[in-house]
Amino acid sequence: MTPRILEVRTKILKKNDEIARALRDRFADAGVFVVNVVSGPGAGKTELLTRVMGTLRTRGLAVAAVVGDLATENDATRLAASGCPARQILTGGMCHLEADMVEHAIAGFDLQKTDVLFIENVGNLVCPQSFDLGEDLRVLLFSSTEGEDKPLKYPTLINTCDWVVLSKMDLAGAVGFDVELAVRNCRTARPGVPIFRSAARTGEGVPALVEEFARRACQKGAMAGALPEAPRP
Repeated sequence: MTPRILEVRTKILKKNDEIARALRDRFADAGVFVVNVVSGPGAGKTELLTRVMGTLRTRGLAVAAVVGDLATENDATRLAASGCPARQILTGGMCHLEADMVEHAIAGFDLQKTDVLFIENVGNLVCPQSFDLGEDLRVLLFSSTEGEDKPLKYPTLINTCDWVVLSKMDLAGAVGFDVELAVRNCRTARPGVPIFRSAARTGEGVPALVEEFARRACQKGAMAGALPEAPRP
């Protein structure tokens, strides 16, 4: 039975990777900068993205999002409060997004008129690590309320991410979160990974993230001839 299970998994990942490659080509042709945001449940993805998306929009960038959850459209509604289009992907019992889900969700978006696409993945620290969604950047959130040892306990996802964001820093003191220990643990799990700190409710760290997203979006847009100059703050 084991070979059959492995064979099925290989086929699923192969199909996903083929769709992800096609998506990546589409995004490149249109000059869309794509960010896949992953975390455990309740790390603050939606709150942070709502702030980031709204700020990018005020800087003249066209931003859109798709968000995955097992049920409800609550997060898409919250993201739409940023003034940017957002679509919900309902996964049913699946604990991650797959490339075909993203492909269907963006069917109505005009990619030629989109500068940044955020993909808010299902809250899970294990399953999303295997599934490429055609993104340019995978960002992992760890919140202060989860504890400093999360990077060591869940090393597989952090080893596929490009950035780490320590979120809910406004609660760090109240919950006794040792920020420097968390940073060391992140870098033990993934040496050299860039680490940001944020508190979406207070706005702490949001400008730094916005600046990096805008810079990278403009670089990609310029390569596709879509954004010749970086937007001004």
